[in-house]
Amino acid sequence: MKKRREQRIRILEILYTLDLNGDEGFESTENSFVDSIVQGVIDYKQTLDEVIQNQLINYTLKRLSYVDRALLRMATFELYGTPTPAEIVINEALEIVKLYSDEGDGKMVGFMNSVLDKIRIALNK
Repeated sequence: MKKRREQRIRILEILYTLDLNGDEGFESTENSFVDSIVQGVIDYKQTLDEVIQNQLINYTLKRLSYVDRALLRMATFELYGTPTPAEIVINEALEIVKLYSDEGDGKMVGFMNSVLDKIRIALNK
């Protein structure tokens, strides 16, 4: 599991960078899991953003931080485009939120859990 979390953190880093610099310049990492998720997010970004935006209340996707936006895109693609069980995808996303986004008060963890659960329900997973 830890190895997969490290791969998800690498995906987050790549998606963060691509969001900052535009989706140009993604080069293969030689890791099929990382490459497939990153490429999937790039290929389906507009659809993923629509799915995410539909679950945000009083927020826009642009209002979220680059980290949170990248994490939501990654988790939404994993929910939508992979056979990984929803519980694992959401749990992994929340663990990464704790490391990179939450300020220790649990608010961002709660926010992300709520949004990802709504996405899970919308995708019938």
